[in-house]
Amino acid sequence: METPQHEASFPTLEVLDLTAPHIFLSPTKQINDGPDVGTFLTTKAYRDIGIFILQLNRAMCPRRSKGDDGKDRIQTFLIGSEYETQPAESVRKLQQMLAKVESFIDEAPPDAGPRRFGNISFRKWYQLLEKRVANLLKEHLPESVLRHSSGDDGEGSTAEVEITAYLLGAFGSAQRLDYGTGHELSFLAFLGCLWKLGAFKDGNPNGDIERNIVLGIFEPYLRVVRRLILTYTLEPAGTHGVWGLDDHSFQPYIFGSAQLTRAISDMEPMPTEGSLPRAPKTSSIVKAEYVDEERKRNMYFSAVGFINDVKKGPFWEHSPILFDISGVKDGWGKINKGMIKMFNAEVLSKFPVVQHFYFGSLFSWDQDPHAATPSQSIHMVNQPIASSSMPPPPVGGGTAAPWANATSMPPPTGPGIPYSRAPWTSGQPTARPQQSQREPHPANEAFRVSQAPWTKSSDRPSG
Repeated sequence: METPQHEASFPTLEVLDLTAPHIFLSPTKQINDGPDVGTFLTTKAYRDIGIFILQLNRAMCPRRSKGDDGKDRIQTFLIGSEYETQPAESVRKLQQMLAKVESFIDEAPPDAGPRRFGNISFRKWYQLLEKRVANLLKEHLPESVLRHSSGDDGEGSTAEVEITAYLLGAFGSAQRLDYGTGHELSFLAFLGCLWKLGAFKDGNPNGDIERNIVLGIFEPYLRVVRRLILTYTLEPAGTHGVWGLDDHSFQPYIFGSAQLTRAISDMEPMPTEGSLPRAPKTSSIVKAEYVDEERKRNMYFSAVGFINDVKKGPFWEHSPILFDISGVKDGWGKINKGMIKMFNAEVLSKFPVVQHFYFGSLFSWDQDPHAATPSQSIHMVNQPIASSSMPPPPVGGGTAAPWANATSMPPPTGPGIPYSRAPWTSGQPTARPQQSQREPHPANEAFRVSQAPWTKSSDRPSG
């Protein structure tokens, strides 16, 4: 395996040696019951997802350097910057692919029938995607990446089989007419597959290609998804309702908070507190006019802006977790660290989210030899069991994101966290209007999570 040399002291996702034999596999479902989540947390796939998230996250953190005059220079990485508008060729081609995927909407206008959620024309759109995905990949990915075969004789599965499964899984479920964080996770895996196959080797090192990926591919992907949600009124995939961070997305809150943390040098670890000078206050997400301005530059505010587009009423009422996070006093670095931990607990450790994640050779079900054994906590024991009466989704059908009431991660020592609070906020949440007493949400226990192996204070993955 090749390891990129940029910022070599911090782990990055491996890049395959395409001259060496590699057996590609048609991705298959492996998580069939709640207890399988514990196995997933010891797999190479789980490890690689964590490494890739932290790799992209760290790249989005502002950078500090010395100018010729000896003064500090701070560089930030924003939506609409050259990382999006003048990216590496590999990223530009994927931008073109996303634009074509979005254009299919014009060929499948929403049905005029009276439906509040889940317009059936989304199935027509998805059929167009399935029908054209092979040509899309052929047109926008290098032949060397797409057609790389398992054997020297060209027989067996090719890389295309694995790439296709994750791409089709990234745009929602045509069966359930919904979209959620599991679909978003599938797109991350799609990008991770391309990274492993060397598709992004044309980019500049030292984090620049990762910034191209986040700002030049991931943010445009979110725009396509948001248009799909609005056009076809897609149901949130198993949302917690007001108890979730967001009905549809999670990763923009990770990368967006990273954009606003205090600046670091290329050799420093990710900061866990502090903010960029003149960064928006954490409490400013409740100000709609401010959000409308900042969403043009920052992914966190862009995600909050989309919530404002689709939800009405007081922010503290429809998004209480984000509202409480806005009261964090230790800056965007603290929020970023918390988002990483929460992503591990609320996405990767939840059976209804990861049960539809498929495993091949690039994101493998094989065990990570350095993985710790998951604690058999009450949360692990109480993982929901899949209903035998539910038919399995077809390959490429997407990864749904229904939230669960249990987590496979053991609770830390110390007192519990109030049900309406984010799991890692400190001090008192931002003041809100008087409200009636709510019953504690069952996800309270899930919020009492420990760190994944790759969310320790050093922010370096194990293994």
